[in-house]
Amino acid sequence: MKLVKIKNSDEAIDILQKIGVDPYGIRAMEPKTRHLNIYLTGQSCRVANILKQEMLSLGADAAVARGSVACSVDQTDVLIMGTVKQIRSLAAKIEKQPFGLNFIASDLLDLLDNTHRKQHILKTSKRKMVLGDRTLIMGVLNVTPDSFSDGNCFFDCRKAVERGLQMAEEGADIIDIGGESSRPGASPVTARQEIARIVPVVESLSGSLKIPVSVDTTKSQVAQKALEAGAEIINDISALTGDKKMAAVVRKANAALVLMHMRGKPENMQTGDLAYDNLMEEITGYLKSRCTKALAAGIERERLVIDPGIGFGKTYEDNCKIINRLEELKTLGLPIMIGTSRKAFIGKVTGGNPSERMEGTAATVALSIMNGCHIVRVHDVASMKKVAAMADAIVHA
Repeated sequence: MKLVKIKNSDEAIDILQKIGVDPYGIRAMEPKTRHLNIYLTGQSCRVANILKQEMLSLGADAAVARGSVACSVDQTDVLIMGTVKQIRSLAAKIEKQPFGLNFIASDLLDLLDNTHRKQHILKTSKRKMVLGDRTLIMGVLNVTPDSFSDGNCFFDCRKAVERGLQMAEEGADIIDIGGESSRPGASPVTARQEIARIVPVVESLSGSLKIPVSVDTTKSQVAQKALEAGAEIINDISALTGDKKMAAVVRKANAALVLMHMRGKPENMQTGDLAYDNLMEEITGYLKSRCTKALAAGIERERLVIDPGIGFGKTYEDNCKIINRLEELKTLGLPIMIGTSRKAFIGKVTGGNPSERMEGTAATVALSIMNGCHIVRVHDVASMKKVAAMADAIVHA
């Protein structure tokens, strides 16, 4: 007798085939092998009661507030507990019912599809990239005098270009160039300064490399100049909140766009209110709203990437929780990027200055990949390439 952990349909089918189950039986039983817990917030009592009764009728269950049956409370959260098959059956049963249950049915089906999605296509102005077969490595190239880890190391254009070429040789899949530090407490720079720092580097690297160049900026002017110089991805830590013209610039250039969660701005994000009522719920809701904004502006869904924003307005404990629960972001159905490299929360555990946090970074990279990350943003490309390859081998075993 042994305990079997089944994470996806392929694993379920493999086990059923080894048993010798009839093909029809495999199709019928595979959705029964995976159990999900789905949390809905702020539902009316009548909706909650319908969901509970329908789940009970399917041999599953739904948790609701004690007073919801008698409607002595205005609303309740609901925890739906069942197999994939039971949840799909629930969606079928409520899709034509009133009180907004049809929308819940649609959202449930989207959640199931997004959660079990194996591949994503990321489109830039020059290529299509397949995400999911292996983790992509985004190399960090800061052309700034004050970044927390490598500030002033590559401030000189020649040194920056040399480092970019070196990272490509080490196995980077993307080079991400930043001209403004986003470390906690950092002061902003002008668009003119940022353009002067990054555009020569972008021009040189985009003309020399076969991999895409990304630019880390919140300013539409900087993004436009960088895209004209050959960049293909805009990494916007403000998620389109920093400059109302950014979405139009990205759309016109057919660039890819990374949307990150951040509370506040770099200069004040670690000094304000760092308390969250529900950390992952807030991050997921925020990123969903920013993706909706991007889509409304005409940016294609296949050009979007989401980033939970490790270290941006979060405590040490929050950063660890995000990595532990990263899989929850799969419900958005978009590729996930994460940037943990050399950050302070790692130093809180391992000690040392930023350049001495490689082992801690390696642990965060491996666990992020295990929990569903598609792109890791790192300084130490050669080392993290190997870490990612090993983690990928385990994930796909």
